[in-house]
Amino acid sequence: MMLKLLSVSLLQSMLLSGGQVLMKFGLAKAGDFSWTCDYFRRLFLNWQFASCGLCYGAGSILWMYIIKHFPFSMAYPMVSLSYVMGMIAAIVFFHEQIPLTRWIGVFLILTGCVLIAK
Repeated sequence: MMLKLLSVSLLQSMLLSGGQVLMKFGLAKAGDFSWTCDYFRRLFLNWQFASCGLCYGAGSILWMYIIKHFPFSMAYPMVSLSYVMGMIAAIVFFHEQIPLTRWIGVFLILTGCVLIAK
């Protein structure tokens, strides 16, 4: 049961962080923010921004499966795996430098997930 929870939680976290990455790319392509119809038209016709919604939708459906089949007290903390995925995405897609303190935070999140899954 724990291995299944971990695997579906990882997939759900990948969908959530993938949606965030696509949103960031989509927002960058839309230009400077403004409360105009033209800005929102550019935003919603952008494939990256539209794809972020698909990722969020798929992640939400998977979340419904997770909380239906696993104890909430175990499932909910697994959402924090998306922070880890986000950190990895920051390195891979945005070439960010990650300080040691954030790596320690990632280690603590992963340790907490392992303890919760036991």
